[in-house]
Amino acid sequence: SSPEFDGDNAPVVRFSALKALEGAPVWAATVADLMDKVDEFVPEPIRETEKPFLMPVEDVFTITGRGTVITGRVERGILHPNDEGEIVGIKE
Repeated sequence: SSPEFDGDNAPVVRFSALKALEGAPVWAATVADLMDKVDEFVPEPIRETEKPFLMPVEDVFTITGRGTVITGRVERGILHPNDEGEIVGIKE
């Protein structure tokens, strides 16, 4: 396949996230099995953590009681809780 995954030998895990959230122990265990298989078979991406933080903004939402929330995908760098950031192109 295009991302070079071995589709013929890919694991299949039967699970129900809904049933796990409802508290069924059998299904909670299967979600853990799924995550184990993801960790085992999906390669970890190369991350550019030494470069400055960059996250292109994909969408902006106003949420009552929260304020303005931005969403996007982190391209590089690291942002820790309470770190200050700059939204480029936005003027106060």
